[in-house]
Amino acid sequence: MDVGLFAPLANPWATPEYLATLGSAAEERGFHSIWAAEHVVLFDDYASRYPYAVDGKIPAGGENGIFEPFTSLAFLASHTSTIRLGTGICLVPQRNPVYTAKEAAAVDWLSQGRLDFGVGIGWLAEEFQAVDASFPRRADRCREYLEVMRRLWCDPISEFHGEFYDLPACRQYPKPVQQPHPPIHFGGESDAALRRVADIGQGWYGFSVDPDAIPERMSALERFLGERGRQRDDVYVSICPYLLGQDPEKAKRYADTGIDQLIVMAFAPTPESLVQSLDQLAETIVEPAKVS
Repeated sequence: MDVGLFAPLANPWATPEYLATLGSAAEERGFHSIWAAEHVVLFDDYASRYPYAVDGKIPAGGENGIFEPFTSLAFLASHTSTIRLGTGICLVPQRNPVYTAKEAAAVDWLSQGRLDFGVGIGWLAEEFQAVDASFPRRADRCREYLEVMRRLWCDPISEFHGEFYDLPACRQYPKPVQQPHPPIHFGGESDAALRRVADIGQGWYGFSVDPDAIPERMSALERFLGERGRQRDDVYVSICPYLLGQDPEKAKRYADTGIDQLIVMAFAPTPESLVQSLDQLAETIVEPAKVS
């Protein structure tokens, strides 16, 4: 089982020194990947319900703005050489797909083929309103936007005409280093999310999923894959415990479920405390995972 890092990169602690330390220290300690989240704006009051907290509220204040993920990953690429760099999760249906394709390709190019493109449909309706994007039917729009992006990544001359987006014949370069494109990892834990994985995904990014719940979700994923003539080995499964806690015992329980990667959280306010946190995680989770 690989072990990756979910690093909440936010104001004010995520300084250039902090990000540089995160990249180099994580790579030196054998972590497989670093994942950066996305919310372009946050709110003091909102009606939408955050799906990963009992009170329905995201555990971050609006003043702790989350860094833009592609910018963060490009910076991390310049301080690393082997570790994978993932968006966890890019909110595709509230973005322009042409610009998103360009940003993703640029990170893949600058990192020499290390981008994992984690995508999701979003939950915060107020954020969609802030960027003037429609919240209803965002799942359908996500699929179509990804197809626009695939055309831009894969075709010398790219063109697409759909319900939500019309792309005239054009050229976008550079193309991604990874062929045919960076792997797409769908976030979400519902049947609908797993169907998106089975239809067009190369990975599943499960968030805040307890080890006891994984066998049922994996069984559902395998069923959806089978309906499309695909196999379990076609999909790389990553799980982040998030607020469920992380320790060696729980890490072993996750490993026993057969997932491919455990994404642990690294919370630390300074570069020095970040190194200490990564040392502890490397000793208690990364090294035992390598042995197993």
